[in-house]
Amino acid sequence: MIWDSLLINKYDLSGPRYTSYPTAPQFNSSISKIALIDKMMIPSDKALSLYFHIPFCAHLCYYCACNKIVTKQYEKGAEYVELLGEEMRLRSLMLDHTRKVTQLHFGGGTPTFLTEELIRSLFNIINQHFNLITDGSQDYSIEIDPREITTSKLKLLIEMGINRISIGVQDFDNKVQEAIHRIQPIKMVTNLVEDARSMGIESINFDLIYGLPFQSIEDFRDTLDKVIILSPDRISLFSYAHLPERFKAQKRILDESLPSSSLKVELLRMSIEHLISAGYEYIGMDHFAKPNDSLAKAQRQGLLQRNFQGYTTHSGSDLIAFGVSAISDLNGVYIQNHTDLDKYRHSIEKGQLPINKGYISNVDDRVRHQVIMTLISQFELDTGVIERKYNIRFFEYFAEEVDNLIPMIEDGMIKINDNGMQTIIGVTDRGRLLIRCICMIFDKYLDNHIKYSKVI
Repeated sequence: MIWDSLLINKYDLSGPRYTSYPTAPQFNSSISKIALIDKMMIPSDKALSLYFHIPFCAHLCYYCACNKIVTKQYEKGAEYVELLGEEMRLRSLMLDHTRKVTQLHFGGGTPTFLTEELIRSLFNIINQHFNLITDGSQDYSIEIDPREITTSKLKLLIEMGINRISIGVQDFDNKVQEAIHRIQPIKMVTNLVEDARSMGIESINFDLIYGLPFQSIEDFRDTLDKVIILSPDRISLFSYAHLPERFKAQKRILDESLPSSSLKVELLRMSIEHLISAGYEYIGMDHFAKPNDSLAKAQRQGLLQRNFQGYTTHSGSDLIAFGVSAISDLNGVYIQNHTDLDKYRHSIEKGQLPINKGYISNVDDRVRHQVIMTLISQFELDTGVIERKYNIRFFEYFAEEVDNLIPMIEDGMIKINDNGMQTIIGVTDRGRLLIRCICMIFDKYLDNHIKYSKVI
């Protein structure tokens, strides 16, 4: 990677993270629910990826932009698991029960908000309706809040089939933790890591955030040093997006406590260099992994993929999502559930799928989806692959977009190589950090009026 501060300042725009294309703002509630259900019922032999959204949190983290319900009433989980069970029953009527579930992920909210009894019940229901595999190739993961986990609960999760965990660390600095209302001493995380490893968890991921209040180069380097000692298999390094007009809890974070734009860029630079020097490989645009990790291997082999959970090694599966706000992706057909728990509940109680809105991709969407996802995952695109698959002439079809790439080519962010046999659009080491800007060129629906996070 080549760090070019002038280039970063020039292109540090706001834009989508492209966990899907078209992106969520294009989903609409006027689309026919019957049409979406018809698409869901099309027979397929693809593997399944299941996602379960558990919205409850016992604590309010001021930085968080997730769909969540803050409560100390743990009994709320019981009714919610029943609703998830009914949603699974309704959806499973439309799916082939023999399809293998290669990926399973629990997000939130705080999935470990659920009691051990409810976790066991939820897994029993999942096994009733879906074909969970146990051949060692599965990727079954859960997001963990270190404040909401016990040794016995972790043991149960592993017994149920969980083999990967993602721990919300964010920052180990006390002042930062106080400012974001997420107090979790390093000993708490250390104990969790030690327990997970002793119980046989295959992979541990840490979530970190740069750009939080009161962060400094020195203090965040200290956090990274502690992370490196704990040696997670993967690290996700996300940029904090301060959007208090959209997320009310963020109003409790004072603007003057946030790092300046220049400091935030330096935090990112230091973090990338520090993690690479510690032996981690830089994956995609915001992940790091040990060289022997499957993500690192997939990137080296050109097999890295991207979906709503971020980067993944699994391709060609249909994502079926359950719970409040959850988004399913069935080969370019997007279906989002109600984001309001009451509306979600009312639909389920009426025996209806809790569909709020969705989107059915057309051919142009599919072409652009493959272009964007290939670039953001593999940092190069063989235009011939697109031409053969969709029967188009790439540089005619994307004439306007290619013209818009010229300034990026001149700035050294992109190279177009044509050897007479194939034409490759490649993202350079100088352009890698700005991959979202490059992908935005191919986004037909990009709306400058929508408030996105900054690309850096």
